[in-house]
Amino acid sequence: MTSKEYLSQARLLDARINAKIQQVSALNDLATHATATLTGMPRNPSRSESRMAEAVVKIIDLQNEINHDIDELVDLKREITRRVKSNDEYQLLLEKRYLCFMPWEKIAVDMGYSIQHIYRLHDWALREFPVPQET
Repeated sequence: MTSKEYLSQARLLDARINAKIQQVSALNDLATHATATLTGMPRNPSRSESRMAEAVVKIIDLQNEINHDIDELVDLKREITRRVKSNDEYQLLLEKRYLCFMPWEKIAVDMGYSIQHIYRLHDWALREFPVPQET
């Protein structure tokens, strides 16, 4: 795994958490959405309750997954921060990009450098970043 791949894990995990939050929102809408259909046929009154119960169970499961993913993201960010201590400028650049998910242009403005210099700093910082050994 390269330095960039390792650091990019945080962005992917954050995107996965956001997708699950959107799923929970959609399930909440589904669980609270009720429509009445008038027909002359008798129907099972517990059918809508079971649909709601199924949605609630799915919501709880997704919320548990989200909590687990958030714990994993916090641990990953803490580990990245611990590893990025070689140079203050590199540390700031890598944290802004990989932990705050800032675009290159915003990083360049914040740090007072041209975009080309930010790219150079990024390359240098990645070379200095210690990638953990896979076990």
